[in-house]
Amino acid sequence: MLRSRSARRRLHALLCYAAALSIVIFAMVPVLWALLTSLKPEADIVTATIRYIPDRVTFENYVAIWTRSNFPTLIANSAVVTLTTVAICVVVGTLASYAVARYRFRGRRELMLFYLVVRMFPAVMIIVPLFILMRSVGLLDSRLGLALAYTTFLLPVFIWMMKGFFDAVPSELEDAARIDGASRIGAMLRIVLPLVMGGLVATAVFVAIGAWNEFLFALMLTTSTGSRTWPVGLQLMVGEFQLPWGALSAGGIISIVPVVVLFAIVQRAMVRGLTAGAVKG
Repeated sequence: MLRSRSARRRLHALLCYAAALSIVIFAMVPVLWALLTSLKPEADIVTATIRYIPDRVTFENYVAIWTRSNFPTLIANSAVVTLTTVAICVVVGTLASYAVARYRFRGRRELMLFYLVVRMFPAVMIIVPLFILMRSVGLLDSRLGLALAYTTFLLPVFIWMMKGFFDAVPSELEDAARIDGASRIGAMLRIVLPLVMGGLVATAVFVAIGAWNEFLFALMLTTSTGSRTWPVGLQLMVGEFQLPWGALSAGGIISIVPVVVLFAIVQRAMVRGLTAGAVKG
């Protein structure tokens, strides 16, 4: 019996590792393919036979896209829009999620349901109203307007996720702080917020990735290089009779680097935050 249980456990662990390895391979193969393509000369990319490993490694695609195009400006625009979106979501979303988690008021359940319904609507349905609104207030083709547009679909996600982290913190801790003379906002800032800091970092990273990679809103709400982001810039590089695979691959790899660096910096806080939000109490 014991041997049978041990064998089943080993088989279960083996299957879990195999499934995890399959997912990793499935996710990493396109990135590896883009990296290898970006290191090939243009003449070696489109050939009669597929060459997986480049015969000659070159960085001319990276040099070309960085010096002969406006890609640095696009990356800077994406960074500004992403940071603005994250700042708005952190400030507004933290206060909103704390209020929903701690206060009991009429319409609270309907409000959370509304946040969920907003995420269910396709983005195409709100593009035209957002375009008209941005044009009427003078924010069309601006980085601030684009950040506000991103907030419309990322803020509900932020509130939903942060509410779970606030629910996991016992309210008795705040009651004790208020007995000692702290205000409601003081108890939140000094007691609750440090306890959910890991969850806040994890949620902010999730929002940052969503804003960094967004394409549809950036395509429809920007028209000039001064406000376009990198996904739109890569799409505009594709011509009717030209497809620069090397430059596109190099641009994709460059755009991945900030996300990888961000994960490397905050990975411990993210894991701690996601684990803390999984168990209440």
